[in-house]
Amino acid sequence: MELDFERCYRAVDSRDQRFDGWFYTGVTSTGIYCRPSCPAITPKRRNVRFFPSAAAAQGAGLRACRRCRPDAAPGSPQWDVRADVVGRAMRLIADGVVDRDGVPGLAARLGYTERHLHRMLRAELGAGPLALARAQRAQTARTLIETTGLGLAEVAFAAGFGSVRQFNDTVRQVYGTVPSQLRTGRGNPPTPGGAGTITLRLAYRPPLHAAALLGFLAARTLPGLDEVHDGTYRRGLRLPHGPAEVALTPTPGYVVATLRLADLRDLAPAVARCRRLFDLDADPEAVDQTLAADPALAGVVAAEPGVRVPRAVDGFEMALRAIVGQQVSLSAARTTLTRLLTHLPRPAPGPGSGSGPGDQEVCVTESASRRRKPLDHPDGAGRCGAAGGDAGAGGWGVWGFPGAEEVLGLPDAAFGMPAARRETIRALARAVAAGEVDLEPGGDRAETVRRLTALPGIGPWTAGYLAMRALGDPDVLLPTDLAVRRGAAALGLPATPTTLDTYADRWRPWRSYAAIRLWRAA
Repeated sequence: MELDFERCYRAVDSRDQRFDGWFYTGVTSTGIYCRPSCPAITPKRRNVRFFPSAAAAQGAGLRACRRCRPDAAPGSPQWDVRADVVGRAMRLIADGVVDRDGVPGLAARLGYTERHLHRMLRAELGAGPLALARAQRAQTARTLIETTGLGLAEVAFAAGFGSVRQFNDTVRQVYGTVPSQLRTGRGNPPTPGGAGTITLRLAYRPPLHAAALLGFLAARTLPGLDEVHDGTYRRGLRLPHGPAEVALTPTPGYVVATLRLADLRDLAPAVARCRRLFDLDADPEAVDQTLAADPALAGVVAAEPGVRVPRAVDGFEMALRAIVGQQVSLSAARTTLTRLLTHLPRPAPGPGSGSGPGDQEVCVTESASRRRKPLDHPDGAGRCGAAGGDAGAGGWGVWGFPGAEEVLGLPDAAFGMPAARRETIRALARAVAAGEVDLEPGGDRAETVRRLTALPGIGPWTAGYLAMRALGDPDVLLPTDLAVRRGAAALGLPATPTTLDTYADRWRPWRSYAAIRLWRAA
């Protein structure tokens, strides 16, 4: 990735927060790397290098600044915009695929050889997939060190490291200190939610229109799955190693995320999905600048800056919602989905034998630290932290949406919808279960849309809606959507699908954000 030195240096000199996460500033005279907005004295030009990723800066031998915390900066918005292999790879790495399946698993998901994938990532980001995943593990480890009372050996395996030694070496290189020093002086106060709860801040680029985001989600909540109350969105999650519960509260400058995890290895995937749900890595100023250039949208953009696209934590859940919502009102779709959920099994709690998700079991000790897989873990993948236990009695308040296999096991009577729509859901569930349709953000957007529209009962509207919310495509309009057309008419825009679609070319590449504003105008 080419970084223009003059433009980057001007951003650093002005401490422009908009560029946090876009690039990182390396200072060769001090051996540290920073956010562009770091409040420290602007370094001299001859001592500055710019890096496209934190992993590239770490690979150059630099450590993270302790003042501006570059590891906690918002993610680069280009991974939301870009649908190419590098963008897909970054989304999958953020979701923990390398930690779970290794580089071979990542390459297989993307359909490339490991060597070619490494070459592409090095060219774009200055670091390969292992280095990028390592940088993420270091950030996860720091979060666990500073927000939990887990032993450092437990933190090492929960963050995805293969050994305590590897963990110590990485923390020392990235942060310039040993792990125990990151905890010194913090006292490890208990978090309000109990021993199994982690609370952290999710940074974003302002502005963020929280009311629009929460209002959109509140209109679509389902009992037992999610809810909005007193400015907080709360929902259940299905994560790779077990269920989880999250509460997200937008505040100025960051979103407070309170997580209860059945397995602490799921911290990084949980954070990635929460960021994706609230669209926290977007560049709202770039979006609003493009949309405000249209006089028809200038007023609503000025009145409500920072409107985001609410996305999804579970692609299959979003697909089921979209199919059920075809040609019916929002309230009717919620009724049908609520009835369907009553027939679906709740996901099993995470592996382990605790009395509830708030219990923390010591499952890794120093004597076992040389092992890649703790002895007591049934799949040998390095579990530690909160045990799942009897979630039905132990206190999960909300649950993640069941998967495709559970939906395939339902009898006809459970669906409560026309036979054709019921068969559409089953066809989709079979395709997802077989791996023929990938509804996660790392999937190929164009190929996924093509495979979706090949299924019976899924047309351009449903596929486009899923591209927008499940796959994260920022440039989907949905011109045939009734509410989009009503919003367009309310703003004096063309309201027929063909004319609106043609007119909307001026909103590229942010037509998904325009669609949200048209929905609000309706």
